[in-house]
Amino acid sequence: MKIVLAAVGTRMPGWVDTGFEDYAKRLPPACRLTLREVPTAYRGAAGRKGAGAPAASIRREGEGLLRAVPSGARVVALDERGTVWSTRDLAERLGSWLADGRDTALLAGGPDGLAPACRERADLNWSLSRLTFPHGLVRVIVAEQVWRAWSLLNRHPYHRA
Repeated sequence: MKIVLAAVGTRMPGWVDTGFEDYAKRLPPACRLTLREVPTAYRGAAGRKGAGAPAASIRREGEGLLRAVPSGARVVALDERGTVWSTRDLAERLGSWLADGRDTALLAGGPDGLAPACRERADLNWSLSRLTFPHGLVRVIVAEQVWRAWSLLNRHPYHRA
């Protein structure tokens, strides 16, 4: 099974890329985690010609995220309005995802949130927290939690809860 984190934003600080890759490389090939970056839509200065309205920018970003979803994949929207899962909840879900073998796409929106089309396409809506996180940090949190869920399923000593 392949897990794709499709995320808006293409220029993250080095620590984000390093953190994501550190956890992604720990996962076995049977649970591969990859990142597909979608460019942030131009918003421009308010009132200037060519400036995109937030709704149009969100829509363009959503279209890019949906194009990044592998054919036939389960779609999970990372959305503040979603359900908060514990690590054990994620591990249970990951276990069932691994059992059915279908690829999974996790969608992380841009600065103005996730497009309605992404939420509508989603099979599940997952809130990482009631807190708001920087977009780069979301990538690291998701990678770490997928690793932690996998380690819990496999009785790896990394998981301490």
